[in-house]
Amino acid sequence: MTLDTYAGDVHTVPQSENSTESDKERGGGELFVPPLNFAIVDNGIFRSGFPEPVSFSFLQSLRLRSIIYLCPEPYPEVNKEFAKSNGIQVFQFGIERCKEPFVNIPDEVIREALQVLLDTENHPILIHCKSGKHRTGCLVGCVRKIQRWCLSSIFDEYQRFAAAKARISDQRFMELFDISNLKHSPLTFSCSKRLSPRRPSQRHFSICSDSKWTVSIEPGEGNELSRNG
Repeated sequence: MTLDTYAGDVHTVPQSENSTESDKERGGGELFVPPLNFAIVDNGIFRSGFPEPVSFSFLQSLRLRSIIYLCPEPYPEVNKEFAKSNGIQVFQFGIERCKEPFVNIPDEVIREALQVLLDTENHPILIHCKSGKHRTGCLVGCVRKIQRWCLSSIFDEYQRFAAAKARISDQRFMELFDISNLKHSPLTFSCSKRLSPRRPSQRHFSICSDSKWTVSIEPGEGNELSRNG
């Protein structure tokens, strides 16, 4: 069982016939830079650290429909604008960064994030926190439990990203996470949605924070704040 991981690698895409001379003079190709700790989780599901603007071209190539953002801090304006211009929904589940050895990630927040993640209507989807190690690792680990991975494989994947900063509390959280009410979720995901045409101008950009409030921004219109439920 292997995973493709890219830690800031640079990928060169050949120039098309419509490339300008200045493009060719700069090196003959468009540079795609994946975010830190980028990897494929499953068909239509990706993970990474926080995406910087240098990685936006790479993310565009994934044709994302959604992003799960696991930090409590407001999403930067440049990232909001990228999501808006590409018709991407951003679901924010604010999990505080904690270095304490025995403080667990909140169970209910992970369950809410899983509801978004397991809905294939939201695919292709990117999961990210700050570094792509702990919060992202715990959410992916819970997905692996649903996919019936053994614990040793789940921990191996977690440690591959967390490395020397692996936390016993994170691994214990994944071990004890109850998936009994998620047993009907798919073991793998179809890649068909990744190939479907996208028309960003007809989609809205939104940030869903803690699944209680939704901020919707329609292209060319004002913002609307509404309470869910």
